[in-house]
Amino acid sequence: MNANHPVNSLTIAAALDVAGARLAATHTDSAGLDAEVLLAHTLNKPRSHLRAWPEQVLLPQQQQDFFVLIDARAAGRPVAYLTGRREFWSLNLRVNSDTLIPRPDTERLVELALERIPADRDYCIADIGTGSGAIALAIASERPRCRVIATDISPRALAIATHNAHQLDLSNLNFREGDGVAALHGERVDMICSNPPYLAEDDPHLLDGDISAEPRGALVAGPTGLEMLEQLARTAPAHLREAGWLLLEHGYQQGAAVAELLTLLHYRCVRTFHDYADQPRITLGQRG
Repeated sequence: MNANHPVNSLTIAAALDVAGARLAATHTDSAGLDAEVLLAHTLNKPRSHLRAWPEQVLLPQQQQDFFVLIDARAAGRPVAYLTGRREFWSLNLRVNSDTLIPRPDTERLVELALERIPADRDYCIADIGTGSGAIALAIASERPRCRVIATDISPRALAIATHNAHQLDLSNLNFREGDGVAALHGERVDMICSNPPYLAEDDPHLLDGDISAEPRGALVAGPTGLEMLEQLARTAPAHLREAGWLLLEHGYQQGAAVAELLTLLHYRCVRTFHDYADQPRITLGQRG
């Protein structure tokens, strides 16, 4: 155990106090929450257990395992990678360093997609660059009559997405390896969704928090950050059925550029929507 940690047996409350102070000293955001999540994971209990039993004394191995995780978090390892899990759209997803960590803002893309998928229709939807499968799995769970194609250039990411589908007992998905819409093999679909790489190579956010530990290939698009967004906008129409939708997540400073691009490419009903932090985050358009 790290010399900075006490060796005496600690209660849940005391362990959280020590861990929270350790994380706060490393400028970790939400230190208290991170400590709770990691202790609940160590004990294989819900976070509510920590509040209900604050005087429970940790076993030596539990205490050691917990502070190993705290040290890793203090060193910059994302909580989601330490627990191997992240909740998205109320789905408990497996994640690891081969996938981006699903974020709440991407749930806004799912909301906008579902608004355009009638519950009684047998649509085919493609999620390009699925990563952990978050978008594809959320849509598949809400629209069981639809068929969802989830693609990724990374076979390791696809393995995680496939595992998540099996764990959630979702069978209306098809996973395909490939770059962009090429993985659709010429098939036309009713909707294409994507949260593609959209950071520029020199974007300072690449040094921030959890992002610094995530796979760079899933984050960086190229010198401007617009490369993948432009590629999808240009290639999607050949794979969309008449009046099919394209939904793209992008950086908060890219909304105007993406909307202009879709308009120039003759998409109809082009509109940019804000995320839960009121930042322009998703732009969509309908095949012209």
